Amino acid sequence: MVSASVARNIIGIIGNVISFGLFFSPAPTLYNIIKQKSVEEFKPDPYIATVLNCAFWVFYGMSFVHPNSLLVVTINGVGLVFEFVYLAIFFIYATNKGRRKMSLLLLIEAIFFAAIILVTMLVLHGTTRRSLVVGIICDVFNVMMYVSPLTIMAKVIKTKSVKYMPFWLSLTNFLNGVCWTTYALIHPLDIYVLISNSIGAISGLVQLLLYGFYYCRGENNDNGVELQNPAQVQVSERSADLEA
Repeated sequence: MVSASVARNIIGIIGNVISFGLFFSPAPTLYNIIKQKSVEEFKPDPYIATVLNCAFWVFYGMSFVHPNSLLVVTINGVGLVFEFVYLAIFFIYATNKGRRKMSLLLLIEAIFFAAIILVTMLVLHGTTRRSLVVGIICDVFNVMMYVSPLTIMAKVIKTKSVKYMPFWLSLTNFLNGVCWTTYALIHPLDIYVLISNSIGAISGLVQLLLYGFYYCRGENNDNGVELQNPAQVQVSERSADLEA
């Protein structure tokens, strides 16, 4: 019989693979920017937000904050690399105004992140207290990203068309949430990974049910698997960020 530790590691590895795919999903968008040599209407805001989200999860997964969370560190470390590459591309092809905005937002994030690290390490003693504070912060950011597709769901209901909802991304978000929820439930229980990802799984399921309802009614107007514009691409793809 497979031990809880082995099962947890297997689920965590699967979660890493799914999360990797989500982090890689903006690649076509960035390729288009490089090809056009312009950011056009694309915005770097979702990627800037994801940098902070991943940074906090990496910090959370450190042994001196929350032990036994190596797989949380690995995928979010990979996510950080992806996001910095994406932001570097944005910085190269953005206008001077856009570059100043990016630099300011990243500076604010860095100061905030550094402040949390200092408070955690100097004021909070023991992994229990550190896990509590950092875990709550991680959950807040993660839940915000998971519920971000609500705007698209509202659009689907209003237009009665699934052309505004990317099916494969919704499915992957659902599987990602389920995978990391399962990981969190296996001993040792990780309540902070559980909270945000269970919400993510529910959010993904609702998206899929909504998609199925309107698609079966034949009111998709277009191929619902495709994304319509940069704003929708960015809002949806960021809901993946992880926790894991």
